[in-house]
Amino acid sequence: MLRCADGSYYVGSATGNDLSPRVDQHNVGYYKGYTFSRRPVVLVWSEHFERITDGIAAERQIKGWSRGKKEALLRSDWTRVSELSRRRAGKAKSG
Repeated sequence: MLRCADGSYYVGSATGNDLSPRVDQHNVGYYKGYTFSRRPVVLVWSEHFERITDGIAAERQIKGWSRGKKEALLRSDWTRVSELSRRRAGKAKSG
């Protein structure tokens, strides 16, 4: 997960153990997507997965999280992550 210059978070996945080249690519504007206009970016969280499919699944899950839940993850505040998960799951659907 990258923290962008505007304070937002970008969640992506990469292969390999050294993420610094990938972060550098974001910072020089190699990717024209979300981070391009929000540089510089800083790596704030990563996790290694043995299988790329597990990493992609985690990326998709975290992308759907609220800012508060992402920040709880950054603090390793698993109690808060759990609380935010229950709160969102417990919301009544309107309509």
